[in-house]
Amino acid sequence: MEINDKSGVKSYLAEEGRYDSMTYNRAGKSGVLLPAISLGLWHNFGFVDDLKNGRDILRTAFDLGITHLDFANNYGPPPGSAEENFGTIFKQDFKAYRDELFIATKAGYGMWPGPYGDFGSRKYLISSLDQSLKRMGLDYVDIFYHHRPDPDTPLEETMGGLADIVRQGKALYVGISNYGPEDTQKAAKLLKDLKVPFILHQARYSMFDRWVEDGLLDTLENSGLGCIAFSPLEQGMLTDKYLKGIPKNSRAGNDSIFLNAETVQSNIEKIQNLNTIAQERGQKLSQMAIAWLLRKPQITSVLVGSSSSNQLKENVKALDNLLFNHEELKLIDGIIS
Repeated sequence: MEINDKSGVKSYLAEEGRYDSMTYNRAGKSGVLLPAISLGLWHNFGFVDDLKNGRDILRTAFDLGITHLDFANNYGPPPGSAEENFGTIFKQDFKAYRDELFIATKAGYGMWPGPYGDFGSRKYLISSLDQSLKRMGLDYVDIFYHHRPDPDTPLEETMGGLADIVRQGKALYVGISNYGPEDTQKAAKLLKDLKVPFILHQARYSMFDRWVEDGLLDTLENSGLGCIAFSPLEQGMLTDKYLKGIPKNSRAGNDSIFLNAETVQSNIEKIQNLNTIAQERGQKLSQMAIAWLLRKPQITSVLVGSSSSNQLKENVKALDNLLFNHEELKLIDGIIS
């Protein structure tokens, strides 16, 4: 909602009923409740994008009860620009709502030249978060993740860096992303011994990418951790975008690094069959794909990206039908197995 102040400048006032229809799930065994659908700012919020559109998406998200916003130091392009753009919007629209937001950022991929700008050393993690906080104009983030395993840095050092970040007051909670079951279990023990609130694992998970079912979800449940699922729509494959071919202006049509035409073509029969089930459920394929993830008790929230407010609203409608009967699940499993 926009209101005019005394000078006639339009400012943002959040909808009063923003928490009325959103579903909130507990993050593992922590005290944190997160919206079932969260907003990821991996795409569409960099310097190459329209800031006004990004601002509209963020306002829409909060008005829908989406309190959880997910960043990483390298989101853009260029790297860092998504955080910087958010900092501009935060100052304009969301500063008064800071305590209602659960803001995440991550570090683990290459961010600056030299030996200290990548992976998982204590120096990199602490330096990266300092830079992220400056870009966003925040005193702290609600959760800080190590973005990917570091094969060369001892896990003790990486987890120790996360622990010190919490002790310094720069993050309230910590998480990890893209870790396998064994390293997740080791990380959980290290952080428990350090008495650090480790609450979430962020993992790629969709109908077409089910690796987390091979041990990770069980590990998270046994360790009292929640899971945030990213790339739930497989870069647009699990939507209605490719049902009738490959549009020229799509990611697959441009053979992006994230999705190519060959991958879409090899999955088109599955996509069409899944769409038939979604239609019978009264949903779009994208909505069913999100609901299918949320049926798992370990899934705290599903991260969606959005190029427009309308697209975000459509994704949130997945929450209108989260129940699957046995026959539906059997048919879906037969298609995607």
